[in-house]
Amino acid sequence: MKKIKVLRIINRFNLGGPTYNATFLTKFLGDEFETLLIGGLPEEGEADSLHILDQYGVKPVLLPEMQRIPNIQSDRKAYKRIKEIIKEFQPDIVHTHAAKAGALGRRAAKSAKVPIIVHTYHGHVFDGYFNPLKTSVYKTIERNLAKSSNAIIAISPLQKEELVNKYKICKGNQTHIVPLGFDLTKFHTNIESNRIKTRSKYKLKEDEIAIAITGRLAPIKNHIFFIEVLQEVVKKTSKSIRVFIVGDGTERGIIEQTINNYNWPNHIQFELTSWIKEIDEFNPGMDLVCLCSKNEGTPVSLIEAEAANVPVLSTDVGGVKDVVINKKTGIIVTSNTKSEYIEKLTELIEDDSLRKQLAESGWEFVKDNFHYSRLVKDVKELYFKLLKEKNVI
Repeated sequence: MKKIKVLRIINRFNLGGPTYNATFLTKFLGDEFETLLIGGLPEEGEADSLHILDQYGVKPVLLPEMQRIPNIQSDRKAYKRIKEIIKEFQPDIVHTHAAKAGALGRRAAKSAKVPIIVHTYHGHVFDGYFNPLKTSVYKTIERNLAKSSNAIIAISPLQKEELVNKYKICKGNQTHIVPLGFDLTKFHTNIESNRIKTRSKYKLKEDEIAIAITGRLAPIKNHIFFIEVLQEVVKKTSKSIRVFIVGDGTERGIIEQTINNYNWPNHIQFELTSWIKEIDEFNPGMDLVCLCSKNEGTPVSLIEAEAANVPVLSTDVGGVKDVVINKKTGIIVTSNTKSEYIEKLTELIEDDSLRKQLAESGWEFVKDNFHYSRLVKDVKELYFKLLKEKNVI
């Protein structure tokens, strides 16, 4: 049997779930498939994730024309380039990941009469990103694109519910739940030695509580809320606290300014580390990983923390409840409720036994549910189902 050709298109190669997803599906799909991975470059302030592809021996085709922000000129160039690649590669399946890749890639695939078109939502822009008018425009675009898709992949049950019923983007029978998958073993290997290494590197004292918040420094991630929470938390505890803000982006200056606007007591310090590539070594040195986002798809930073047996505290947004077992692997609080976040963060700082209890269940939960082998199996099954329905094989 001839190999099934898959053209995989990703928005951009920046750190995050989509890059890992695309990398593992390109590398491990199996001998029955030949996959070509193409994608754009990171935005200014984002770290590129090409080292992840290098690690797994995946060689992508880079499309500098494909940019996150809508732009008629660059979008037209990217669309033309994708059509050229489709004509040359002759894929049986075009599988797009995230909004921009989905918009350009699905249009190009439909125009070229590609037999199977699949799109994965790694999140969506229907809440917390734009004003109502702009959001309405994006919904209309996505509904039209869904009509040309043979299958839509949602990465969590909640996301499927939102796409099908809340926002009415696609039909229930075309939407399949396939959670993300990761190479999590490295996060659980050498935990003790990595903890010693990280705490030594940052000169963390034994009794100092290390808290990390990891992600793009962008408004949607709500770092200002986190800083305002900490301003109240330090009034309720005398424990030494080190806060690591891991990531980079457009909000860096505003975050630094907000921190500097407060008079902080001596028992709390902040470190803006930018992106950390060896996050598997860094995480075990933390006592807690936090998330305050206004919206999320599948929050990778929480899965990676749990894999390292680090407890998490998060707002209840997007797919958080799919990756955190409340009161077992972490604590989930009502979204944007400052008083509740202050209460739970204070409790977790004060109560060493609670953090230890939550930490013990993290690895057992994520190792089976979010490993890349499960991701690959799920997607292969979907591909073969679609190919048979279309009589491609």
